[in-house]
Amino acid sequence: MTDVTTTHTTTPTPTIGTQRRTGLLVTLVLGGLTAVPPLSMDMYLPALPQVTDALHSTAATAQLTLTACLAGMALGQLVVGPLSDRWGRRRPLLTGMVIYILATAVCAFAPSAGLLITFRLIQGLAGAAGIVIARAVVRDLYDGVEMARFFSTLMLISGVAPIVAPVIGGQILRITDWRGVFAVLTVIGVLLTLVVWRWLHETLPPERRHSGGLLGTFGAVKRLLGDRIFTGYVLSGSFAFAALFTYVSASAFVIQDIYGASPQTFSLLFGLNSIGIVGVGQLNGKVLVGRVAMEKILTIGLALITVASVALVLLTTGVFGRAGLPAVSAALFVLMASMGLTLPTANTLALLRVKRDVGSASALVGTSSFLIGALASPLAGVAGDGTAVPMALVQLTCALVAVACFVGLCVRGRRTVEGP
Repeated sequence: MTDVTTTHTTTPTPTIGTQRRTGLLVTLVLGGLTAVPPLSMDMYLPALPQVTDALHSTAATAQLTLTACLAGMALGQLVVGPLSDRWGRRRPLLTGMVIYILATAVCAFAPSAGLLITFRLIQGLAGAAGIVIARAVVRDLYDGVEMARFFSTLMLISGVAPIVAPVIGGQILRITDWRGVFAVLTVIGVLLTLVVWRWLHETLPPERRHSGGLLGTFGAVKRLLGDRIFTGYVLSGSFAFAALFTYVSASAFVIQDIYGASPQTFSLLFGLNSIGIVGVGQLNGKVLVGRVAMEKILTIGLALITVASVALVLLTTGVFGRAGLPAVSAALFVLMASMGLTLPTANTLALLRVKRDVGSASALVGTSSFLIGALASPLAGVAGDGTAVPMALVQLTCALVAVACFVGLCVRGRRTVEGP
């Protein structure tokens, strides 16, 4: 089992002004890295019909270009994370960013759907470097309360990116076609790579790296999964994320087709829920962390998600009569806003368990969330297009499993270690 440690250095203490400038710079760089995935996915969404027509493919084939990118981001983290424990953070990150740039540029000129799908997969694999290493760098630089606050700050950026990305994509399509979206993503990749190369220094010193070769590096994953408390935090956060991902994948259908809202109303509600996540995340980082134990924050977050999910099941099944859009929207808002408490806290508590295997731990956090979310979200449509009950049931199931993992692995695990 790994333990919480604080890195001690012999360097002089920087001035407050220097600390603030350095903290802001690191925040902007890491925020940019965490924004790459939603930009890569969501800027492209308005262009899907154009892709279908331009490449003479079907809607299902065009959808595969999104699936390939998502799968690449999930699997790429399992590769890049352990490698960053072996070779440091900068080398795998810069390599991944360069490959991301090249793959994105090829996407802009792809002559066929097959080639586009292939390079979207490569784009996702390479883009995963930014996600996993950003979390690892946070763990390298911060500990305890400061790390929790930093993750809440990153949630501000990662929460805003999905909101603005489709808007940016729509504006790009006003002056060019779908290939222009990939051209803009290529430019973003180049600029971010230059910023990383210039301002993000190595945060993992050689003495803390693995030296046993690639097999030894990947052996860290097995060691981490042997820590039941770490695994409990990872699974709790992942199943909570799956409830969020279910909402993202099903909300447009539920809000518009079942409850009759206009696209503008749906966009407004989607934006309000995103603001809820960001706002509660900032409340968590600025007010709660340091005053309330992080275990208690996670408990409150999971409890709110569960209560909101129960309310959604009752509303959508008609237990209290036919529920209108305001009631369903209110329950969804509570569920989504609670993610601002749950996700950054679960990630922080998981990474606090890690001493040397930070990249591998970050990879497990990210890959688990992506894969469980991707598996859970399609279940929201199993009963057809006439009911929102499956979405609510999937979200409730995810919430209950998250609570079970937290109680069974984390709470009881601590009691077993510490004794009665």
